[in-house]
Amino acid sequence: MSIPVVDLARYDQQLEAKRERLTRQFTRFMPPPLEVYPSPPSHYRQRCEFRLWHEGDDLFYAMFEVTGSDDDPDDPKQKNIVRLDDYPVASRRINELMPRLREALKASRVLRHRLFQVEFLTTLSGEALVTLIYHRPLDEAWEADARELQSRLGIFIIGRSRKQRLVLERDHVWERLEVEGRTFVYQQVENSFTQPNAEICRSMLAWAREATRGSQDQDLVELYCGNGNFTIALAENFRRVLATEISRTSVASARENLAANGIDNAVVGRMSAEEFAAALKGEKGGRRVADMALEEYEFSTVLVDPPRAGLDEASCRQLSEYPRIVYISCSPDTLERNLKILCRTHRIARFALFDQFPWTHHCECGVLLEKRAP
Repeated sequence: MSIPVVDLARYDQQLEAKRERLTRQFTRFMPPPLEVYPSPPSHYRQRCEFRLWHEGDDLFYAMFEVTGSDDDPDDPKQKNIVRLDDYPVASRRINELMPRLREALKASRVLRHRLFQVEFLTTLSGEALVTLIYHRPLDEAWEADARELQSRLGIFIIGRSRKQRLVLERDHVWERLEVEGRTFVYQQVENSFTQPNAEICRSMLAWAREATRGSQDQDLVELYCGNGNFTIALAENFRRVLATEISRTSVASARENLAANGIDNAVVGRMSAEEFAAALKGEKGGRRVADMALEEYEFSTVLVDPPRAGLDEASCRQLSEYPRIVYISCSPDTLERNLKILCRTHRIARFALFDQFPWTHHCECGVLLEKRAP
């Protein structure tokens, strides 16, 4: 892993390189011109994690940069420790907290003892949740010092060690995203997936809302819905929304978010995409499936935001049955593989690059696919 280096003067150049790469990679599918959504060039990540490195009485934030060897440049065993006193990739709130937290930890024998990792989760409005992870049990002395630190820094603190998780006040922050004049609120829970780049998340939500307008008399099915990130923003575009997710924590958070946003035409079911596909075919029953009342839906659109590994061939065939597919991808390579199947039945109507991770080779893509005429 290489640590991103922020060079503001080169941002447009690195974004153009991504645009050219994606345009070449997907030429065979004859997409429309690529829509490009830039990120803030610095301070864009709302969550980060660092190792805490101890050297005598000193301690500092650190990341590991893989150096490799002559025989294997990607050998993870060959790496350098990189000290970080600040981190321009991270949000301004994280950068403001980093030195203050470090000094407080250095001054407390209890808080620093066998501390090996710190995780930050912040929001655009400045809320901050800090998780301190230890190689030792946490006791009353730790809790007393941590509560004092929590109050002094105006943050929420969680302590973790083996088989321990101490939540001092709450285990989440509330993000507020302005999208097309609307404010959507999201509970974001510690140690569960959330979109790391909040400004790009706003762009993604606006793009998806625009791409799915005109479906108020039809229904949306969403796979891999997470904490309801897209579910909440798209609900008003459809008559009803049925979203599925396998993570118990994410399902609970998604339901909390639906309630917080006053959305009453969407439900979230806990099941994998594979289980849902089987349920649609009538191959699997049970109470959970019966409660969904699948027969009442008229799905015109499916939204899928899969893990980096993408979709298997069976899942692609299932998506091909829908008139309209919105595919959010964090891996152009697996997206390309999946489009080889999906473009047999659909054409690409819109194609977008969201620069979720500047200064890295990673690209986030959005594709709107529409069924070809028979």
